[in-house]
Amino acid sequence: MITTKGRYAIRVLLDIAKHDEGAYIPLKDIAARQNISKKYLEIVVKDMVTANLLQGISGRGGGYKLCRKPEDYCLGEVIEIMDGPLAPVSCLVANQEPCPRADECETLPLWVEYDKLTHDYFYNKYLSDLIKK
Repeated sequence: MITTKGRYAIRVLLDIAKHDEGAYIPLKDIAARQNISKKYLEIVVKDMVTANLLQGISGRGGGYKLCRKPEDYCLGEVIEIMDGPLAPVSCLVANQEPCPRADECETLPLWVEYDKLTHDYFYNKYLSDLIKK
């Protein structure tokens, strides 16, 4: 499931991309435009800075800016950084113990197909796709 944290991360990135004039954008401005609690966004952007999705500085003139161009932000990557794997079932998560029932599991093909659809969808969408020109 894509959590609020994952959805808000995309909204923050989109907001910054749309309002980029070269300066850092204050979090209070992003929170106001997005109608999201500044307190909650502080948690979200902290994780985004740690993951190198955003650059942040504090103090006067501080705020946040993108680390790269909007076309270089894959939405699948952003979601997985913020929420973890997109895999619909644990047996499809990378680096997990192989499922002992995999060879006889009649539902596995269903989950593999769904996983591929989800993965391909989000990994073929970029932040730049969301920016209205």
